Amino acid sequence: MDKFQWRPWVLVAAFSLVLFLITAGTYNALGVVLPAMVKEEGWSWTQAGFGYTLLGGATGLSSFLPSALIQRLGVRVALLCGTAMMVAGFLCLAAAPGALVYFVGAALCGVGYQMLALIPGTHVLAAVFKHRALPFGVYFTSAALGGVAGPFMVFAIMRAFHDQWRVFWLTQMLGAIAVGLICVAITPRTAELAKDSQATDAALAEETRMPGRHRVYRTPVDWTPGAAFRTPQFYVLLAAYFGHLLIGSTVASVSVAHLTQRGVATVTAGSMLSLEALMQMAGRTLGGLVGDLIDPRYLLIASLALLAVGSAALSVARDYPMMLVYAVGSGLGFGLALLTVTVLLLNYYGRAHNLEIFSTTCLIGAVSALGPTVAGALRDATGSFGSTFQIFAVVIAMILAAALFMRPPRPAATTLRDPEARPAG
Repeated sequence: MDKFQWRPWVLVAAFSLVLFLITAGTYNALGVVLPAMVKEEGWSWTQAGFGYTLLGGATGLSSFLPSALIQRLGVRVALLCGTAMMVAGFLCLAAAPGALVYFVGAALCGVGYQMLALIPGTHVLAAVFKHRALPFGVYFTSAALGGVAGPFMVFAIMRAFHDQWRVFWLTQMLGAIAVGLICVAITPRTAELAKDSQATDAALAEETRMPGRHRVYRTPVDWTPGAAFRTPQFYVLLAAYFGHLLIGSTVASVSVAHLTQRGVATVTAGSMLSLEALMQMAGRTLGGLVGDLIDPRYLLIASLALLAVGSAALSVARDYPMMLVYAVGSGLGFGLALLTVTVLLLNYYGRAHNLEIFSTTCLIGAVSALGPTVAGALRDATGSFGSTFQIFAVVIAMILAAALFMRPPRPAATTLRDPEARPAG
């Protein structure tokens, strides 16, 4: 399967539509809808913020669920379960007679996000594409587009229905049903996906055996999860995944409050956050275009450098030049990081066990979700969010230092699985 055949690109379109809608309707919409929910229900902002933390924590902690379902029952069943979770979550948010139901709804949406989005999508696209940077770039760009579109969706729907926030969640529920079922219908059956993956792996193996120096390293063999987890490269990539989520979640939740505290107008601070989301989209598009032409390790190094610079700039920003450095740096860095970590895991360890390896990587998202909580605690202790972004910039710089010295892992024969025993799909 390669990029000039139409069916793989139909799969890219279907999974991108799902990722666009659920990103727009969860993470990037919840923060906009929350003020209306808090006002009507009389919640505290501590309760409101805890729901957001539950959304992120549930997304990270549930990463083993789609992997287990795909291995036992196939991708289609995992997608159906994810659709059901999203529907239940949106129904809870729409009803929300109290904070407890809101918490349950946020957690269900987090689980549904993981089961519908990254893990099934990357698994299927890796099975049908030999060169993955461009399709993954398109796929992850859809999430960034959802981030840009989410607030506008809230404004449009609530304006049309006289500020009825419950109607917004009901429309998201209907959208989740539609795109979830479309994706299920288009996804190949287990046997067909297994056939596609075997053809892809055979083509990739033939390419790696060709003489000459390859611009992009791709492992000639499939690593077992245990062997991959024993390599330092895996932990560098895990740390990079953690770092980009740490910056991303904290910027999304407190950057506006931080900038307004430093005297920036609320509209300007919000515009910088929108620009940051647009830069995420640009980063993923750029990574998709060049990720099969130059080694993604260099893109990872660039993404971490941009995240560190963007976070440091945000800590002291109060004028336009420094705010632009923050928005461009953190946006491009965040957009590139997810794409490059995903591609490098496949390039370094192969496709056969990527489902388990990538889902294990996603678990770190539960820890990254504590970023906004840490920011709030430091704000209460110091009176400013500035120290948060300075500390996080140092954390990213340490991961960058490790990435600079990282090279592809070299497998020992005893640590690899037999390529003739490749699992289906």
